[in-house]
Amino acid sequence: MFLTDTFFAFNLNEKNNIFIFMKILVLQHSALNTLGTIEEYARTKNHPLESTRFYKTKNPPALDSFDFLIIMGGPMGIYDYAENPWLRYEKTFIKQAIEEGKPVLGICLGAQLLADVLGARVYENENREMGWYPVKAVRMEENKPGFLKGLPEEITVFNWHSRTFELPAGAGHLFRSEGCKNQGFIFNGRIVALQFHPEVHEERVESMIGRFGGEFGNGPFIQRKEEMVGQEKYLASTKEFMFTVLDRFEKLTYS
Repeated sequence: MFLTDTFFAFNLNEKNNIFIFMKILVLQHSALNTLGTIEEYARTKNHPLESTRFYKTKNPPALDSFDFLIIMGGPMGIYDYAENPWLRYEKTFIKQAIEEGKPVLGICLGAQLLADVLGARVYENENREMGWYPVKAVRMEENKPGFLKGLPEEITVFNWHSRTFELPAGAGHLFRSEGCKNQGFIFNGRIVALQFHPEVHEERVESMIGRFGGEFGNGPFIQRKEEMVGQEKYLASTKEFMFTVLDRFEKLTYS
């Protein structure tokens, strides 16, 4: 059996006056990468949430057991097969979910996994980004009036990465930052990759600093520890951003 954490409830569809729910499956890559505001959203909206960890199992859930897939971050690289052979199984599962038409959201490592599965290159970025930095929406014609509609032109988000990706063929560019050109893309209207972390809460930020604080190094986009914690304004705005993105996946699931 696969490792799973699940809660179950119903969400009232006011339009049709019937109970509905969006079954969310999350792929996690370490105990450190908790679900943060994703779990808060699911509880608020009464959607069932299930977590699978390929580093502990080779037996994923059936593709028909979930409506929406979220791929979280992690400390490993997507090509680190020697240390993490389970990555091959996870990539196969992600590809199958895409082929089945599932809506998918990838965050940080999850975004890089999506880029790779969709045929794009993942590589070391020129700069490490660690801390709160603004990303800007890329208002390309193919993004109107789609995913970016109603989202802020610029938002300060939490970054924690040294790698980036090229855009898959046919993907729309969503976000960029000063330190990283490709901060997000959308593919086929239902696959969204975000290099930054809109799901973090304060405890997650502090745990990442505690675990990897000795690996910061120096650079133009690496903040001091004291600049990363206690950023209530940024935490509130990224939570709102995360909820808005998840609402769009909810509508996509039930459209």
